[in-house]
Amino acid sequence: MAKKESTFANMVLTLLMVTAIAAFTLSMIYNVTKEPIERGRYERKQAAISFVVPEFDELKTRFFMPADGRDSLEFNFAYKDGELVGVAVETYTMMGFSGYISAMVGFYPDGTIYDVVHLQHEETPGLGDKIQKDVSDWSDQFQGFDPSEKTLKVRQDQGDVDGITAATITARAYCDAINRAYLTLMKNLDQIDMSLEE
Repeated sequence: MAKKESTFANMVLTLLMVTAIAAFTLSMIYNVTKEPIERGRYERKQAAISFVVPEFDELKTRFFMPADGRDSLEFNFAYKDGELVGVAVETYTMMGFSGYISAMVGFYPDGTIYDVVHLQHEETPGLGDKIQKDVSDWSDQFQGFDPSEKTLKVRQDQGDVDGITAATITARAYCDAINRAYLTLMKNLDQIDMSLEE
């Protein structure tokens, strides 16, 4: 078999064929994995909501803009037998040591924190990852925390939250995310239906 002459046209044609095959393969992989990834994300979010509010039988979702005017926060209102039992807020901060941190914060209807769980972060393993419940019990201090009576800042900043040793930036950021959720909740309290009958 004769060897093809290496011309500019042949090189361009070969490159186009390789690019087309790669694009087709990537699109097929994306289509196959898109739904399982979305389903997994949805299931993790539902598990986080269930973790941070009391037992409920119905959820209503609304979005509110935080005071700083950045991305809106997702509020999940949890009802049991028609009465509001808690509010799960998907919140975030950009102040982490590695930037973005997101969390799900659960509040009782009066604004007291029920519980909090991280959703996503890139903090340093062994230090900042102590915000994770499976790594440390550090975030348990927010259970029953009433931001109307205490300050959602670390003690180094004259607040009422214990910091994380060697990861004060992460602790500060987590407090910022929780405080963003709390302030947005308080700002929009008059728009919240306390019962499904209203």
